[in-house]
Amino acid sequence: MADSRFMMKKLFWVVVVLAVHGNAQEEAGVSGRPALVPAMFVFGDSLIDNGNNNDIASFAKANYFPYGIDFSGGPTGRFSNGYTMVDTVAELLGLPLIPPFSEAQGSGDRMRYGVNFASAAAGILDNTGGNFVGRIPFNQQIKNFENSLDQLSSILGAEDLSQGLAKSLFFIGMGSNDYLNNYLMPNYDTKNHYNGQQYADLLTKQYTQQLTRLYNMGARKFAIAGLGAMGCIPSILAQSDSGACSDEVNELIRPFNDNTKMMVNGLNANLPGSRFTFIDIGNTFQDLLVNSESYGFTVVNRGCCGLGRNRGQVTCLPMQAPCPDRSRYVFWDAYHPTEAVNVLLGQKAFSGGSEAAHPFNIQQLVNM
Repeated sequence: MADSRFMMKKLFWVVVVLAVHGNAQEEAGVSGRPALVPAMFVFGDSLIDNGNNNDIASFAKANYFPYGIDFSGGPTGRFSNGYTMVDTVAELLGLPLIPPFSEAQGSGDRMRYGVNFASAAAGILDNTGGNFVGRIPFNQQIKNFENSLDQLSSILGAEDLSQGLAKSLFFIGMGSNDYLNNYLMPNYDTKNHYNGQQYADLLTKQYTQQLTRLYNMGARKFAIAGLGAMGCIPSILAQSDSGACSDEVNELIRPFNDNTKMMVNGLNANLPGSRFTFIDIGNTFQDLLVNSESYGFTVVNRGCCGLGRNRGQVTCLPMQAPCPDRSRYVFWDAYHPTEAVNVLLGQKAFSGGSEAAHPFNIQQLVNM
C-alpha cells in the first residue's frame, strides 16, 4: 500500500509538471480551449503579488535578480524563482497570466481578463507590515478594485460587467503578514492586547466585512486561501537552535484557519447567490512536508536563496547566486515557496479533493 501511494504521488507530480509547464512561461499565453471564467481578480500578499510594489517606496520588493530566474520575463516582482500559485490557477482556467494593477490601471483592455491587486507586506489590518513602509493593505486593494470597475464598465457596459463579475473567480490569500509582520513582530504590541484566539476573531471579523464589500460590488465566486505551516518556513526555523518547526507559531495560526473555514460556511449561507470555498493550504503544505520525497523534493528546511542559518536569517539579496537545483527545494527564500511548490499548490486548489479545498475545488466552483 505504501509503495502504491508513493507511485501515485510521483505520477501526480509528473502530470502537474507536464500539464502546467508544457506551455508555461508565456505571459500572454491562453490555452486552446475556451476559458472557464471571463476573468480572475486576485487579492493578497507577497505569496501572490506579481509586481504591485515595484514602483512604491517599499522595502518589500522582488523586482531584481535572482527573483524570476526561471520566469520568461525575468524579475517581475513575483516573490519566487518563477510562477506563483495564482499563475498556475490562471493557466488552468484558460486565462493569460493576470497583470498587476500597477501596470493595468487606466487600460480597460489590459484588465479584460482580470487584475492582480496583491501587495507584499499587506494584511487584513491596515497597520500590518509597517516595518516595510510602503504596501497596499487589503482595504486599499478593494478600493483599487472599485476604481477598476469604473474603467471596465465604460468599455463593457454595466449589464455585461455585472454578468462577467458574477462568473469571474475572486482569489484571496490574506493573513500571513498579520502574524509574521504584526503579531510576531517585537516592535508591535498586538500580542499584549490579544491572545491567539482573540486575534483570530479580530482578523476574521474584519475579513468577513471586507469580503462582503467585494460581494456588494458584484463578486460571487470566491476562493479563499488559508495559511500554510508558517512555523516551518526558513525565517522561523532560523530562530531555533534545533532548526525544528515552531509548534508555537503553527498553533498560533490554527484559530485563524479554523475561523476562516467557519467564515466561508457563514458567507455561503448568508450572501444569496454567492459561492465561497476554502483552499486548505495548511493541509496541502503539511502533506508536502511530511511526504516531500514522494513529491520530488529533497530540501525542506532551508531556502534556495538567502543567508544565515537555514538560509532564512537574511532573505534573497540582489544578484545572489541561488541553489542550482531549484525544483528539489520547497522554499525559494526565507518566506516563500519555490515555483515547483506553487505549481503543486495551484493544481491541488484547482482539482484536488476535499483535503485540499472544500466544500469544492476551484474547477467545481467555476462550473457552478
